Amino acid sequence: MQRAAAEMWYGVFLWALVSSLFFHVPAGLLALFTLRHHKYGRFMSVSILLMGIVGPITAGILTSAAIAGVYRAAGKEMIPFEALTLGTGQTFCVLVVSFLRILATL
Repeated sequence: MQRAAAEMWYGVFLWALVSSLFFHVPAGLLALFTLRHHKYGRFMSVSILLMGIVGPITAGILTSAAIAGVYRAAGKEMIPFEALTLGTGQTFCVLVVSFLRILATL
């Protein structure tokens, strides 16, 4: 039995959101701890946390829907491990691009 496209989308989206929060929450807490006495620096931790939530919600919705649409059009069934791999893969791609942008500015 084939899973509905909405179920596939939801699985990939949730893994992308959870894995992104897994990286952004510790980074935000570290920034908050190290910049807590800085006049404006403490707000950087808030922006890191917002980036970890808003980014996966906006981009994750679109990319997860595209992945689910391709699976649905191909008539392929998505097992939960594939949803985990694709969701965490999205986060990994975002992390790689983020680090490459930082290195490009140096």
